[in-house]
Amino acid sequence: MSHGPPGGAAAAADVHTSAPWPHRLLDVPALRRAGTAPVPFHQFVLKLHSRCNLLCGYCYVYTAADTSWRRRPARVTEAVLARSAQRIGEHVAAHGLDRVRVELHGGEPLLGGADTALRQAAAVRAAVHASSGAGCEVQVSVQTNGTLLTTDVVRRLAAEGIRVGVSLDGGRPHHNKRRVDHAGRPSWDAATRGLAVLARHPEAYAGILCTIDLDLDPVEVYDSLLEFRPAALDLLLPHANWAAPPPGKGPSSAGSAPYGEWLAHAFDRWFDGGRYRTRIRLFTEIIGLLLGFSSGAEAVGLSPVAAVLVETDGVIEQVDSLKAAYEEAPATGMDVFRNSFDDVLEHPGIAARQLGRAALSEACRSCPVVRVCGGGHYAHRYRPGSGFRNPSVYCADLELLIRHIARRLEGVLGAGPLVSG
Repeated sequence: MSHGPPGGAAAAADVHTSAPWPHRLLDVPALRRAGTAPVPFHQFVLKLHSRCNLLCGYCYVYTAADTSWRRRPARVTEAVLARSAQRIGEHVAAHGLDRVRVELHGGEPLLGGADTALRQAAAVRAAVHASSGAGCEVQVSVQTNGTLLTTDVVRRLAAEGIRVGVSLDGGRPHHNKRRVDHAGRPSWDAATRGLAVLARHPEAYAGILCTIDLDLDPVEVYDSLLEFRPAALDLLLPHANWAAPPPGKGPSSAGSAPYGEWLAHAFDRWFDGGRYRTRIRLFTEIIGLLLGFSSGAEAVGLSPVAAVLVETDGVIEQVDSLKAAYEEAPATGMDVFRNSFDDVLEHPGIAARQLGRAALSEACRSCPVVRVCGGGHYAHRYRPGSGFRNPSVYCADLELLIRHIARRLEGVLGAGPLVSG
């Protein structure tokens, strides 16, 4: 492995092909000597259950390249639950953090019932309070498919200040054709019953995540989701990369932008009539970036990623989206019993995602929309043989969407060009 100059152009080495995890490695000690300080974690994704009662056709956990979920215990153990909380408390104290987000995930996190979620939330809050007093706010949420939400579950989560986000592909049964259980039966009825319960507790309703399906009309999807009165929506690009392109973008259509066009239609519908009714994170992030603000999402922008994940067995990983790249792509080789979260900050994969423009490919660094695009989601850049230092597989889509939003803003603000070229 040969290293580039410390602190320059990401100080990146060539892909370490003999390593079990072919990240584009960095000389992290050299970066630290050059004054590149790590950004502490502010978001902790804690897995409560490694299995799911659904088998969605596009799921990047169970249908993609990484199969490590098969080797995990189904439920988080009490030892992992307690140790994860302790490590978060240590991290908060070490960096003087005043706010952290804890996201309880799976699989389907509620397969362990509400009790596990409540115990994990209480343990983290107690550990943070013990380490920092009342100086750090702990925001807790559960991300669920909605099928196990009952009046009792939602009431108990809401009582403890735990917000609930639901994954849904649209507000009509046919929108959710890929969201089925292991016997191929649709999950629509159960999910919408859960959403109806959640809508009666707006204080606990975090919003809806929707993965884009090109077969569906974007305006219809948006309008139908608004019927569930979500406080926020997030429209997600399917996790894909150059080795496993998303539907509608094969090797011969790399320059096409069907996802950008889909999102541009959804943006127009939202911007022209519904933007005061809900927040769509991808759109508000792009608008903020075009106006000169920093980003708070991994999908766009150049802000350092400050998220980390703990599996049900205590193994610390980067983020689940990397599972779409290759076997054990998210791995760090660390766990909560032997390692602190500060240890994880020194992992090359984490460091690479905190370097901003310097970690991007040459093509991205010279692109006129790079400040807004940020190279796209890290997981979407993977290409066998060159790792993650590539443009996103959604490069054309992101550029189309960003330029479209810029033109709409220019028309409203009467401003000059917000992006060049």
